[in-house]
Parts: sequence; C-alpha cells; structure tokens
Amino acid sequence: MSEETNGVRGRRVVVAGATSASGTAVCTALTAAGATVIAVGTSAEKLDALRDRVPGVRTEVCDLGDSAAVDALAARLMGDRAGAAVGGVDGLIHLVGGWVGGKGIPGQTDEAWEAMERGFRTLRNTTRAFYPALLASDAGRVAFVSSTTVSAPTASGASYTASKAAGESWMRSVADGFRRDAASRTAELTTAATIFVVKALVDDGMRAADPSKTFPGFTDVAALADAIVALWTSPASELNGERIPLTGD
Repeated sequence: MSEETNGVRGRRVVVAGATSASGTAVCTALTAAGATVIAVGTSAEKLDALRDRVPGVRTEVCDLGDSAAVDALAARLMGDRAGAAVGGVDGLIHLVGGWVGGKGIPGQTDEAWEAMERGFRTLRNTTRAFYPALLASDAGRVAFVSSTTVSAPTASGASYTASKAAGESWMRSVADGFRRDAASRTAELTTAATIFVVKALVDDGMRAADPSKTFPGFTDVAALADAIVALWTSPASELNGERIPLTGD
C-alpha cells in the first residue's frame, strides 16, 4: 500500500505542547484514527489529566525549550521500536505557543519576547532532534501552526508575529532539507514539513466562558485536528513546504 492510502493508522506521532485545548483535540483525533500518540509537555499534572481524557495516549514530561532534554527524549523514542537506532517516529506536531501583545512597538517587552521566542526555540529543538526519524519514515510528517498576522503584522503583536515568521522560515528550511536528502538518495520524497495558518484557535471552553462572543474567523481546534490527521492521506510531494490556510467561519 502507498503512503497516500495508509493514513495515520499504525503511525507513531509525537505531539509537542499537548496539554492545551488544541493538544487535547489533536491527541483525541489521532488516537481515534488509530495512531499511537506520544503527548509531550512540561507539567506532569496536566499530562495526567490529558491521559484521563484521552485513553491510550502515552505521555512524556520534557522541557522542550532545553535542547539536551529534547535530544534525550528523541533518542529514547527513536530507539524503542525494535531497538532501531533511527526510526520509530512518523510524525511531529508542534503546538507550543500562545499570544502576548503589547501597546505598540515600545510596548514589546523583553518578558513578552521571551515567552514568544520559546515557541520558536521549541520548534527548532524538536525538529532537529526528530529529523532523522521523520526522514527514515515512509510517511513522516511534521506540522507547525502559524498565524495570518505573518502576512499582515501589527505593532501590538510584533513579538508574536516575529516568532511565527521565524517558525515559518524554519519550517521551509526543514522542507528543503527533506527534499534535498531524498534527492541525494535518489529516493521518492516521503516526508513533509507543513505549515497551517490560522487567525486564532477557539474551543468549547472559550465559547462557554463568553457565550455572547462569536469568534469571527477563528478556527475550531477540532478542524485543526482533522487537518492534522489528514496529513497522512496525501503524498509528501503535495505537502512539503506548503502553507495551508485553515480559515474559520
């Protein structure tokens, strides 16, 4: 069977930043589709709660901002499938993020930038560490969630947008790496790096907290989860380096 028809069933997928509402939705959808999910976060308590909500998910505590800790996690996960030195991971979904704004350019504080920069740093750490396994997979997928503000930045969101723009650039470089590595082996491209673009994400908890708010243009976390599951239903050549908008209502 080709990668186009196998889907995500039987695949092993790492979800980084898994304890958010989007992480819960993604872990639920991947598990329901038959994937083995390794949910990674910094809080053991939040991961325990996730495991209660999503039976069957495996959890790992790791500071994704610490490159040495991420390297150690990746080495362990890549090696625990039949003792293979490389392999064992077919997907990496990066959901580490958040938003911190400020009043104009002078209001972009160092504290806000440190929070936003962490999102890029964790993307850099995880993609570097899991790159060999994703490349070795016959259907490797890595996905990053970016923002529409990259195309239309504002002064108040400068730090947030700068971190997302850096993430997009990094992901396009990862995609180029996959392409070049496949070509060097005269092999078919089977691994893809994909960018999803949203205005913002919304979940049932946010709606319940503010029933009068309509959240125009926001993307439901369930729609993001469905798009992530669908990554394994299209060939890598159609996904690698692509910037895919997920527009809300």
